[in-house]
Amino acid sequence: MKKCYAFAAAFACLAMLAGCGSSDVSYKDGTYEARSAEYINEDGSEEGNGYGIVNITIKDGAIADCTFKTYELDGTEKGEDYGKKSGSIANKDFYNKAQKAVGACGKYAEQLVLAGSVDGVDAISGATINYHQFVEAADSALAQAEQK
Repeated sequence: MKKCYAFAAAFACLAMLAGCGSSDVSYKDGTYEARSAEYINEDGSEEGNGYGIVNITIKDGAIADCTFKTYELDGTEKGEDYGKKSGSIANKDFYNKAQKAVGACGKYAEQLVLAGSVDGVDAISGATINYHQFVEAADSALAQAEQK
């Protein structure tokens, strides 16, 4: 639980710093990829562990496309089997929660394209770890794309 609070505090600090920058950011055309840090539960449980990877395409200086995928620590993409145990649904509630988080990945990417900045992306209930991973990776990818 302490790690979640530390993660939230670090995110809040990054958000405040991002708010201090210029809103007139200029991006170089191209495709940029970034990965979030690995999230590991303090208690060693596996639920929610992993990292996210964002790919952002800049065209004509604006965000034209974005994809966001999350992965387990072993590199397995979190997809339709995420939340299953040995290939089957052992706990329907856990599976549904896991799939809700997976489904949020595309929504975060869509929000970024529509809003044109990470500030316009809202967290989705049940997918807050993915949200933090998305924001971290998207900020990093957009920093690569910034024209200095």
